[in-house]
Amino acid sequence: MKIRLNPIVKKDLQVTVRSMRMSWGLFAYEAALTVTFLLALLVIQSASGLGGGNIYTYLVYLFPVVAAAQVCIVAMYVPIITASSISGEKERQTFDLMLTTCMSPFAIVVGKVTSAVLRILFFVAASMPIMALSFVVGGLSWSNLFYYLLALILFSVFAGSIGILASSLCRKSVVAVLLSFAMYFVIFFMTFLPLLCYTLATRGELGETMLFLLINPMVFFEEVFMQMMMGESVFGREGGSFYRGDVGLLTYTLAQGKVWMFVSAGCILALSILFMALAAWKVNPMHSGSGRRPVQKKAV
Repeated sequence: MKIRLNPIVKKDLQVTVRSMRMSWGLFAYEAALTVTFLLALLVIQSASGLGGGNIYTYLVYLFPVVAAAQVCIVAMYVPIITASSISGEKERQTFDLMLTTCMSPFAIVVGKVTSAVLRILFFVAASMPIMALSFVVGGLSWSNLFYYLLALILFSVFAGSIGILASSLCRKSVVAVLLSFAMYFVIFFMTFLPLLCYTLATRGELGETMLFLLINPMVFFEEVFMQMMMGESVFGREGGSFYRGDVGLLTYTLAQGKVWMFVSAGCILALSILFMALAAWKVNPMHSGSGRRPVQKKAV
């Protein structure tokens, strides 16, 4: 059975793998992770020497350090790729030509995001020796590595959806990249604003304002690392020692076990689909402001 590949994905991958930019990007990616791994190992060795304990009890912290560095690289790289996908077509004046194909606007958007995610998978595959080394010396199970890769792919889709939405809204790639990071700021930091305001107003109570953090990838990865390292939620130990009187019933329920992690993953995926749907609606030539300039009639 022959698998039909999205034409945009096929074209982007053929252009990407043949360019030297991809090779130099892989080299820089590997170099950054290697330097992070060696620095973390040096710090751990110094900490174990000062603490007088066994170094193997500290090596488990290699994984969150290297993984956090990898997440930061993905967070910076994916929006730059996708933010120039639609706006770059407009700058090259090939946007209208792309719309004349038999592909739907949503298929175009999904193809652009998928090609960005596949590029990230190239980087992830290249970083497997370093990640595997941090797991071997850190004593973590291989199932944790699998769950981490799934979380990283989910975050790549989320970052790609932000970039493609910004690209569909802007005509210049530079403006689209800036808009992508502005959307990052809103989602990563402004989701803490309701929690902060409610806590200050009620003098310590949290209520249900923590539900806004379900769409925050930073909190999601913190929960993923906490579950892998400690086997418990970042919001409290499994069993119910979370501040039950200070939060709502829904927040307390989600904070038990691994419920928050799975619900947060579903919310991030739903938000990604929403962003891609909005980008497809903006790209659709049937809607106003899709990127085409109106034709001005000359005065007789």
